Amino acid sequence: MDFGKIDNVSDVDFTLPPSHPSTSVVLGAQLPKTPNQKPQVFVGCPVWSNKNWVGKIYPSVAKEKDFLHHYTRQFNTIELNVTHYQSPSLDTIAKWKTAATDHFTFCPKFPQAISHDAQLSGVENQTLQFCEAVLALGTNLGTTFLQLAPYFDHKKLPILASFLKSLPKQLPVAVEFRNPVWFSDAGLWRETIEILQNYNVGTVITDVAGRRDVLHQTLTTPTLTLRFVGNQLHRTDYTRADEWVQRIRVWLGQGLQTAYIFVHCSNNDQAPELVKYWVQQLNIHCGLNLDEPRFLPRAVQGSLF
Repeated sequence: MDFGKIDNVSDVDFTLPPSHPSTSVVLGAQLPKTPNQKPQVFVGCPVWSNKNWVGKIYPSVAKEKDFLHHYTRQFNTIELNVTHYQSPSLDTIAKWKTAATDHFTFCPKFPQAISHDAQLSGVENQTLQFCEAVLALGTNLGTTFLQLAPYFDHKKLPILASFLKSLPKQLPVAVEFRNPVWFSDAGLWRETIEILQNYNVGTVITDVAGRRDVLHQTLTTPTLTLRFVGNQLHRTDYTRADEWVQRIRVWLGQGLQTAYIFVHCSNNDQAPELVKYWVQQLNIHCGLNLDEPRFLPRAVQGSLF
């Protein structure tokens, strides 16, 4: 993930900003409805096809065609970026479902032809095709990402509202805003929040070194969708995760129902290590029982045994 990436993070203030005032209101509205509901928390990576995971978290004899099968037995979700480049066919969806475990969730991203090229205008047929495909995932569907282009600004808010209104009500959606104006204008952000709440649409929060404004701490539904961008296992990757776990603990107490946490790490070779740390800390501090990624024993060079 190149968005917001910088080479030197030594001077970055990684402190989490306070929760947006609307977040506690949104979460608090859920408590009377679901007093005993167990939260669902999913932690994963943005890819499954990484050859450097063979012999690390995939079997040493794993073939590329089987990577998804092995991935879904190590993690419980994925930020499905492949759909950003091409809308999946129903045959592809069926293959993904066959490879996945029953409790695994795919979180597909809207095709860039819809979100970036056309900027949500005149894309009724493409949108219908995408929605029908991802809804075919059934219980394996988590949330969907609508990543707005960096040049999609406040002037297009009516277009966004119209697009969200047109989506199937059963389709879970979270919107990622990247143009800085969304966060620099408090009145605009409040108006945007109201629109998202009206259509039961969530937000994407991104924690990345070079764009601290997208760390807006605003939830418009009782679902957190977090993109966490690490820096090659820099010490701050762990302290940032620690602070996030405490924030999530508070939000769970306030009524958070679901969390999707996607861990990026440069070329993602080291993403499993960071996911493992996240899962460990969530289990310890949030009372969860998530399965950790299992690393294969490393062979010692020169050893016969």
